[in-house]
Amino acid sequence: MKHLFPELPYAVTALEPYISSETLNFHYGKHFASYVNNLNNLIAGTKYEEMSLKDIILSSEGGIFNNAAQAENHDFYFKGLTPADKSKMSEALKKVLEENFGSVDAFKEQMTKVAATQFGSGWAWLVADKDGKLKVVSTGNAGNPMTEGLRPLLTIDVWEHAYYIDYRNARPTYLEKIWNIINWDVVEERLNNK
Repeated sequence: MKHLFPELPYAVTALEPYISSETLNFHYGKHFASYVNNLNNLIAGTKYEEMSLKDIILSSEGGIFNNAAQAENHDFYFKGLTPADKSKMSEALKKVLEENFGSVDAFKEQMTKVAATQFGSGWAWLVADKDGKLKVVSTGNAGNPMTEGLRPLLTIDVWEHAYYIDYRNARPTYLEKIWNIINWDVVEERLNNK
């Protein structure tokens, strides 16, 4: 089974001014594409060749894991973004975040802090544990919370290629701006899709 490079669910200019088309052309068009291509090359003729991305992530290591997890992480990240005029949170999701974090602002502060303090490259995640409780975690490099039995709902990419063109070394500015383009409908759908 060849893993396909998915299309963006919006135009490359749709996330401006928060994420530029130049960043998307590099981040989506080059980095993400290379993970998919590398994965397809690495799994050819191996036991992983017919597995889903999730199954590869849960059963592999080394280069195969890194490329499979990065392909999944990037697809998850890009699908979790939307143009600013479509970034609206439902009352139902707001209530769930309030129940788990005290308030939507407290959730955003916690996730922003986890993303800002992730040393080096990695990801900040909103996840649900096996009991459905929400929490915020981080993973380094290609890490994915699925390997810890957690269900991802939202991720923020803090590899430098996610923000360096637009914000240079100012990761906190990127983290402040990204809240304008979160696709809350997708987050809620992931939450309800157990």
